[in-house]
Amino acid sequence: MPVKAAPGEQYTVRRKILKIFGAAFHIYDAQGSLAGYAKQKAFKLREDIRIYTDESCSSELIVLRTQQVIDFGATYDITLPTGEKIGSLRRKGLKSSLLRDEWLVFDDEGAQVGMLRELGSVQPIIRRYVNDIAVFFPQRFEIVRSSDGAHIATLRQHFNPFIYRLGLAVHQDDQQFDELILLGATCLIAAIEGRQG
Repeated sequence: MPVKAAPGEQYTVRRKILKIFGAAFHIYDAQGSLAGYAKQKAFKLREDIRIYTDESCSSELIVLRTQQVIDFGATYDITLPTGEKIGSLRRKGLKSSLLRDEWLVFDDEGAQVGMLRELGSVQPIIRRYVNDIAVFFPQRFEIVRSSDGAHIATLRQHFNPFIYRLGLAVHQDDQQFDELILLGATCLIAAIEGRQG
């Protein structure tokens, strides 16, 4: 079922219903056309999320994979199908587990270029510790540039108790934040939220 993005959002990631092992997400563009399909492999020692052009999974766009088997502050490398690294995301382990999600964004050479952080003061804590009412506090994230704090993009979970949807709004073009990195970050947040929920 196609999903049209909310006003101001370029993409919507929607969790696939009735997936027993792993996780899968449809990615829709602003017009509601299928722009990609993300699949998280189950039973892997290293996290492995692949984004394809469609549900046939015949053509990969990018791969997100953890660097180590056990990694409390997990680092996900984002690579093209050729194996070329275009960036990485590192979770701030303790802070993300206890207070609110926070990720560092790195370029292809390992230099920090930005931060992805959950917004809100009380809501993120309620979401972590009171499961039954977490659905009433949808998550919101912002991606900011490290050099000057400029607002690059926003991720917003849509309120829906039955279907998980996460919208991506890109506020400004920036060479350090390739669209594939932003899509990868959105799918990663959707996968992490699915596991926590």
